[in-house]
Amino acid sequence: MKARGPVRRRRTAEEARHEILAAAQRRLAEGGPEAIRLQDIARDLGIAHPTILHHFQSREGLLVALARSAIGALNDDLLRALAAPQPGTSPAAVLDRVFETLGESGHARLLAWAALSTHTPHGGSGEPPILSVLAEALQRRLAANARSAGRRTPPRQDTVFAVRLVATAMLGDALMGDVLNRLAGRPDDAALQRRFRLWLAGLLEQRFAGAPAPRPRRQRRR
Repeated sequence: MKARGPVRRRRTAEEARHEILAAAQRRLAEGGPEAIRLQDIARDLGIAHPTILHHFQSREGLLVALARSAIGALNDDLLRALAAPQPGTSPAAVLDRVFETLGESGHARLLAWAALSTHTPHGGSGEPPILSVLAEALQRRLAANARSAGRRTPPRQDTVFAVRLVATAMLGDALMGDVLNRLAGRPDDAALQRRFRLWLAGLLEQRFAGAPAPRPRRQRRR
């Protein structure tokens, strides 16, 4: 007896987009961008193939929308953590969140596809560059911490370079961490990945520990 697919039902445009993106995300996590096929997603949801084209125009349009959705959510999480960090929120915990989104959910491969195929997930008309936004938020947090501790605020360039370093390290680790481990003669396991993130977080904490603010000179009595 032939298995029946999902029952078709009426959806609002917003519901349809959300469900299509969720189905695409599941396939991305399972098999990467190559596993995202419009016919399969339509069958998963019990909708017609042209419905996906109506909302995203093409497979490439769906992939770009998926990348924007994931990176936008990650960006919002990081901005909230930088603006009002919760007690116990450490750099290592933030890096764990980034790694989970980029590596375990398959978004690093999606971003690599977008970059290599010139489909940028961010940077459209009126959209500020995501790394610039994060660098500005981090600089404000570092400046506030420095003022409260009586230290100098780190140079903005250091903050920009730190954000770039983390983005490069986390993308590279998500894309080819297992290859890098083998080249270094190390086993590929979750514990090693965790130690790398802790090391990177410690490196950042040490770099931004900051120097004490100069004390005002005492005026000599005449």
